[in-house]
Amino acid sequence: MYTDAGSPVVRLDIGGKKFSATVDTLTHREPQSMLAAMFSGRHTVCKDSEKGYVFVDRDGKHFRHILNWLRDGVVPNLTESECSELLREAEYYQLLGLVDGINEVLNKKNEGEEMDTELTRTDIIKCVQSEKVRLRGVNLSGLDLSKLDLSYVDFSYACLKNVFFSRANLHCAKFRDVDAENTIFHNATLRECEFTGANLRGALLAGANLQSANLQDACLIDCSFCGADLRSAHLQTADLTNANLEGANLEGANLKGAKLSNANLKGANLQRAYLRHVNLRDTDLEGAKLDGANLLGAIR
Repeated sequence: MYTDAGSPVVRLDIGGKKFSATVDTLTHREPQSMLAAMFSGRHTVCKDSEKGYVFVDRDGKHFRHILNWLRDGVVPNLTESECSELLREAEYYQLLGLVDGINEVLNKKNEGEEMDTELTRTDIIKCVQSEKVRLRGVNLSGLDLSKLDLSYVDFSYACLKNVFFSRANLHCAKFRDVDAENTIFHNATLRECEFTGANLRGALLAGANLQSANLQDACLIDCSFCGADLRSAHLQTADLTNANLEGANLEGANLKGAKLSNANLKGANLQRAYLRHVNLRDTDLEGAKLDGANLLGAIR
């Protein structure tokens, strides 16, 4: 089927919800996205043989907002929790323009909350000019600390809920026992960081560099690590229930005792990873690389 303008129409089944859009809509605004790649003509997509729908295994709740963004370039006015949900979908479909737009909306929503925090972004910038910065136990909830150089800063025991660390340099920073629920670390540098015992439930760490980071005993439930670099990371006894690690690089990572119930490890690199006695029965390992992984006693 074609529109009057000649662009073919695609029928989409997103987790059971039905949508229709033109190929132009799906490919033009975000040409580097997953949707653009699917319908660019370079790949063959599987369709329902009877009705011609292309099925995508995602929750369709916010997909209309995805389509409206692709059509109009307008970020929808949603609640903070709905924005966070839409952000996950935008990150999954690799819609980087929408990701940036949602982050901007969330930043504005949190501007009014900064009065409740103990420090502002300006205060933090002044602090990091010192050689050794300690922000232990400080409440920084909702602050925008994106793109700052915060390497070696000690945030241990701080409240970092809903903080934006997107593209920040946090090399060797300490996050021991922090409360960083729903915090955004999108594309941040987190090499050799310490997250021991941290609460990162629902945090977005897609594209982050976590090489040799220490995440032992951390709560990583519902976290997104899509495309993250977790080489040689320490994840012993971490709770990765429902975590999305699709395409993540976990080469040489230690997952001893980690909880991976309903975790998504599609296409992940687990070469030489330590997975002894780990329960992988409810873990999606489709296309994962397991060469040289230690799977002795693992439940599959």
